[in-house]
Amino acid sequence: MVESTQIHGTCVLLRDAGVLIRGPSGSGKSDLALRLIDGGGILVADDRVDLTVAQGFVWARPPEALAGKLEIRGVGIVDMAFRPKGQVALVVDFIESQGIDRLPEKITTPLLDIPIPCLKLDPFTVSAVAKIRAMVEILTGNRIKLLDSSLP
Repeated sequence: MVESTQIHGTCVLLRDAGVLIRGPSGSGKSDLALRLIDGGGILVADDRVDLTVAQGFVWARPPEALAGKLEIRGVGIVDMAFRPKGQVALVVDFIESQGIDRLPEKITTPLLDIPIPCLKLDPFTVSAVAKIRAMVEILTGNRIKLLDSSLP
């Protein structure tokens, strides 16, 4: 089992739950992170994320040279308040809106051989931030409960 790796991505904490955002270069990872931060989230890492396994969990950290930096397209690279690490609770992968299932199966994606819940979404839909917040609420057991889609 691989114990650490570095990936291209961005990580933001919501309710102390790490949201790891993955997508191709220029696809909107930092933009989505900025919207999450604007709503009360806190930056862990932007552009590159160091992932490690400790005590059976995946942890995200910023590479030292990028700690506290966020790229805001049209503004530049800015200093931000940040946390030096966060436990990854959710992976967000980008997909075009027409490829998103209306009632998707619950899916996970392996990070360092540990399955992590995964949400596929279009980062530029108006509801993208709300969907991520809802998933974090579901995963942390706060307020929202996910109903079994097989119920009448």
